[in-house]
Parts: sequence; C-alpha cells; structure tokens
Amino acid sequence: MLGRARALRGLELAVVRRLEGFLRGEHLGVRTGPGSEPADSRPYRAGEDDVRWMDWPLTARTGEPHVREVVADRELETWVLVDLSPSMAFGTARSDKRHLAVTAAAVVGHLTTRLGDRFGAWVLDEGGVVRRPSRTGRTALHAALRELLGRAMAEPAPLPPRPRRGRRGPGPSAGSSAGAPTAAPAVDLAAAVERLGAAHRRRGLRVVVSDFLDGEGAAGGPPPWERALRRLAARHQVLAVEVVDRRESELPDVGVVELVDPESGEVLEVDTGRAEVRAAFGAAGAEHRARVAAALRRCGAAHLRLSTDEDWVAATARFVLAQRRTARAVDRMAGRA
Repeated sequence: MLGRARALRGLELAVVRRLEGFLRGEHLGVRTGPGSEPADSRPYRAGEDDVRWMDWPLTARTGEPHVREVVADRELETWVLVDLSPSMAFGTARSDKRHLAVTAAAVVGHLTTRLGDRFGAWVLDEGGVVRRPSRTGRTALHAALRELLGRAMAEPAPLPPRPRRGRRGPGPSAGSSAGAPTAAPAVDLAAAVERLGAAHRRRGLRVVVSDFLDGEGAAGGPPPWERALRRLAARHQVLAVEVVDRRESELPDVGVVELVDPESGEVLEVDTGRAEVRAAFGAAGAEHRARVAAALRRCGAAHLRLSTDEDWVAATARFVLAQRRTARAVDRMAGRA
C-alpha cells in the first residue's frame, strides 16, 4: 500500500506540473435552462423577463424594477469506465496498457475534481464490473485511483491451456481448436457501457478507457460495443481513450514464437521470420485501428489514442489543443448562423 501511495503522488505531480499549462478553464453547465447561480441584476424589461426573477431588495432601494441574472450550473458529473480485462495486461515499452489506462483515468479525475466536479469510476476486469461512487475532492479521487492502481498491478488469473495452432496462420490446421467453445468474459465492454449509461442518467462527461479489442463482431459489421457507445453519446459528452501497444500491429523478426490470446488462452505458433507473415499482421493491426476510429466517429465520441511507447503528456496536449480549435470553429459557425 505504501508503494502504491508513492506511485499516486508521483502521478499527480506529473499531471500538475506537465499539464497545467495545457488543460485549464471552466465549463458551462450541461443542462439546458437559465441555471441557478446568481450573477448580477439589471433593469426589468417588460414582456421579456420572468417576474419570478425579480430582485425585490434592489427594486425597493432604487425604486425601479430589477431582475436577477443567473448562470448555468458548473458542477459536472464525470464517470470513467476503465477496461482492465486480460488483453490490457500487455506492454512492451514504457509500461503496460493497464498502467497507462490508470494514468488516463488520473488525468481526467485530476482535471475534473480541480474544478469542483464529481468523479466516479467503473472498473471492468475478468471478475466483472466494480463501481466506485462519485465524490468531490482530492481524497475521493485518491481513493478511486488507489483501487484502480491495485487492480492494475494484480496478476491476471491463469488461463486454461488450449491446443496450439500451426504456423500457417489463424486458419484451421492439425491440432487446431477451431470450433471449440470459447469461455466468454463475465461482462464484456459492450455490456459494461450499457450498464454505465443505464445507471447514471444525469447528463455529464463519460470516459471509456480501453483497447477496444472486445471481439470483432460480424464480418464487415460494426464492433460489438458500437451500439452501446452510440446510445451513451446520445445523452452525454463521451471521450474514448484507446490504449495501444506497438507490438499489436508490428511484429519483429525474432523467429518462431508462440502468441497467446489473453482472453481465451489459445496459443498460436507464428514464424516471424517470414516477411509475408509480418506484413499480414501489420495490415490486420492497421485495419483494426481504422475500424475502431471509424466506429468512434460514427458514435460522435472524441477519440484520444495513447500508446505505451509514446509520451502520454504530449499526446494528451495535442488532443486538447485540437479540441480547442474545433470548439472555436464551432463557436464561429454558430455566431454566423
């Protein structure tokens, strides 16, 4: 526990010192209407103002009718769904994907609680979904991150051995397990997103941190999680943080290796010395990333991709600056309309 606390303190310092200049500013309320925070008073305009907002003390002092102005509520409820399924326990560079996912959750949590907003977390792992209630303040944030970090540091449960496939690739071969039933996870990403949307109806920010390797769905069809994410984005502002590792789309030439599917335990023997095998692997990885990006665009979710071999601070800063430029462009277009 002491080591985890030190890691959390170091993580917070990295966020404060390296992101403070990029991520700042307040946000308007997510609910429509005049709001509830008092701002200032102004003279009453007959036929335009609601008499329920009359500022009677000021009206009595000045002898002229005045109304109170209000601004939108600024408390935003943020919920982060962090995918810590077995496929996230992989990394070949600075860290594994699980630790990078916790870092992404820490960035979101720090930036929202710094503005006084409520922060809550859902954790998806091989045991199912665990929810931490939304709270305000740094103490609540540290408690949520401490649990996330503890789960990320835990070793995934061992998988039962599966028959090996031959070196020719993913097609059936002698000793292949094609057609054998595969154990489904207790809760997949699509079901977790559905539960997140059903449990919290109040509009706010929803962040999904995952590698989005949760099945491929039907051939040529949308990913299995797209429908749930689309429904979530229809009500909330959604940020999808895709966590990747370079070796998921790039095989090195290291001879014959055994690749294990962390979700099912299936083992595939691959000859990485063959250029056509490495090319096919890279093409499949690029196709998957493009498919995820296209699905997130269709959902209307903002897309931030973090890689274990890149500087997550620089990637986050580039994403925020791009979002700011987009927001300014939308504001200019709305002003001309």
